[in-house]
Parts: sequence; structure tokens; C-alpha cells
Amino acid sequence: MEKQNTSIHSDKAPEPVGLYPHARRVGNLLFLSGVGPRERGTKKIPGVELDADGNIISYDIEAQCHSVFKNVKAILEDGGSSWEKIVDVTVFLTNMKKDFATYNRIYAQYFAENQPCRTTVEVGALPTPIAIELKVIATLSPESAAGGRRASLSKSKRIANQKTKQALRQKKAQGLKTKRPFAKRRLRV
Repeated sequence: MEKQNTSIHSDKAPEPVGLYPHARRVGNLLFLSGVGPRERGTKKIPGVELDADGNIISYDIEAQCHSVFKNVKAILEDGGSSWEKIVDVTVFLTNMKKDFATYNRIYAQYFAENQPCRTTVEVGALPTPIAIELKVIATLSPESAAGGRRASLSKSKRIANQKTKQALRQKKAQGLKTKRPFAKRRLRV
């Protein structure tokens, strides 16, 4: 039986800043950990200028938004999902008054087709000197939810099941009593 709770570690997204996976696959859902705009393999944060002590001198929320969306997309794809399958987004901003309008405009560009549920919250700080972080939930295709293996019957068994179901429907339409030749079985993945 396939494991129903799997950690996802992306080789395209920035390394986590703590002991946690980029995402976790549970059933047909993919839960992403908080994702920021950092770049993989570096401590560089697009649009952020820091002083010698690591304090923020200035930042560009637009550059951070584009970078965080790119990182989310990479994790979704590595986890077996896609941007179009996002169902819920929680956004953390460190300065709602200053950044919300810009963030909201860019968000609308990325989510023009798919419009998931969304919550936007202002926080005092995030673990690294970033101005935005996203927490995302997305659905998975049946193949991805099964850990990448196709969870279906062989073609000949599917055809036989379809023919049996068709014969049962025809008998029912003629008013004949039918007995189910087989019990419904759940597929194990």
C-alpha cells in the first residue's frame, strides 16, 4: 500500500530555514509550507537591500511577489500539482498599508484564471528579511495522489466492467430485475 503522507523536497525552491519539508502530500491534497521569495542556493532575496548587520534598508514588494510566486510554482510542480490546482492561499505581509495594493495587483495577474480562496494577514516580521510569504493548498491528480503510479484497472478489466454495467442498465431499462454480478471493490493504491 502506498504511503498516504509524503514529504516533498524541491530542488528548485529555496532551502527551508528550519526542519520542515517544502510540502506534504496527503491524500489528494498538497500542503505547502510557508514559501518566501529567496533564491535557491543563496541568501539573496530579490528586491531587498540589507545593511552590514542584515537589517532591511529598502525592499521592492513587486520583485518579491514575482519571486515568491515562482517558488510556489516550482514546489507545486515538484509535488505533482500545478498553479491551476491551487484551492487556498494564505498570504503574510509585513506592511499591509504600504504593500497591499501592489501585491493585490500582481496577485490578480497570476490568478486571473484560477481564483482560489485567499486570506491576507499582516505580521510583524517573518523568519528572514522578507516582506511576503505564502502558504498554499492545492489538489493533486489521481496519479500524483497515488504517489505517481496509476491507480486504475487494466484496460481489459475496465472494458469488461463497462460491458457489465451497460448490460445491467439495459436490463433495468427493460424493467427486469438484476443481480449485481460483483460487489463494488475499492482500489488499493
